[in-house]
Amino acid sequence: MVSYMDYTSPSTQYFFDVNKSNLMKKDNQNYINVLGIKQLNTLENVSLLDIYLSANNVVEPHYHQNAAELVYCISGAATVSLLNPFTKQIQNYPIKPGQVANVPQGWWHYEVANTDNTHLLAIFNAPTPEVILGSDILKLTPANIMAHTYCMDENQWKKAITPIHPSTFIGPPANCHRAAEEDMQQYPQYHNHYDNQMCTAPAYNYQYQPSPPYYNYNYYYY
Repeated sequence: MVSYMDYTSPSTQYFFDVNKSNLMKKDNQNYINVLGIKQLNTLENVSLLDIYLSANNVVEPHYHQNAAELVYCISGAATVSLLNPFTKQIQNYPIKPGQVANVPQGWWHYEVANTDNTHLLAIFNAPTPEVILGSDILKLTPANIMAHTYCMDENQWKKAITPIHPSTFIGPPANCHRAAEEDMQQYPQYHNHYDNQMCTAPAYNYQYQPSPPYYNYNYYYY
């Protein structure tokens, strides 16, 4: 129990319907519901996202600066991928019902649905998990800084990121018309459902100027 909570108060909440707390919705098969302390005020150091995905949809690359994340598969199948900042490797963990993957606090990660009707529960050790999204980093970091830092042509960088929308959450966008065969060729690891794979990846520095916004899941809605 927490000392500031009056458990006799009529305003104290012990029940909440997560189905009525939508964080974002791409379509009827791809959406995320949220539960945090704002929805259920007796929560302490815990919160969750209820995630529904169809095949090949991705919870975009992101990180939680204030919480670790435990991803539990309820139905379907997904691959949870994380960048280990110590080994500089991408680690892929396919999960099916009853299996979990743990993402330490602050680690860059993403989830890809391997089948339709995938249902994931993301559990956080914070009453209000915060998030910085890859789409926001790409769109909100000034183009001249990216071009100068990586010795790129600024106009080419701007052209490359033009299709990206800030705060994507679930990709690809609904208006993406790439063939399924192209997706299979580009992301073959996500279709090898239950074999863990690792590949080398460059180190990332999460310090940006100006810093991209972070989102408070209890207050940020569409």
